[in-house]
Amino acid sequence: MADSGTPDDDVPQDNTPGDGGSRAEDPQGEEEHLPEQAQEDGAEEAQGAGADDPPQPSRFPPWLVQMPYALVLSGLAAGIAVVGFAYFKRGPAIIAGTLVLAAVFRLVLPKDWIGMLAVRRRWVDLTVLVGLACLLIVFAWVAPQLST
Repeated sequence: MADSGTPDDDVPQDNTPGDGGSRAEDPQGEEEHLPEQAQEDGAEEAQGAGADDPPQPSRFPPWLVQMPYALVLSGLAAGIAVVGFAYFKRGPAIIAGTLVLAAVFRLVLPKDWIGMLAVRRRWVDLTVLVGLACLLIVFAWVAPQLST
């Protein structure tokens, strides 16, 4: 077949004006390639630097960062203790209030202060905490009062 003069699809073409030489011979083509390569190298360095750098120390002591978690654990323990003393309406209400407090902590506090309250993504944690709190409030409302 005769050559129609159209370029093949898999052969890169140089659309710069001039003699139609290849990109390797064109100094302008090399200059265009250098910033891209520098950008790629910079991106690789940025990715590699994050993995090798030690974590930044927090401005706050570690025990203070875990205080929201400790407060939630204390509230849950208090609610379980109240249930253990046969107060089946007050105990779940205390636990539900503690779960709402945990949801507020998860919603409001920055990532450095969440500590072990962050288990999954924020929206999943909030959904689970609020859902369990609502179920416990319903349970506390429906549970019969024991006669003494």
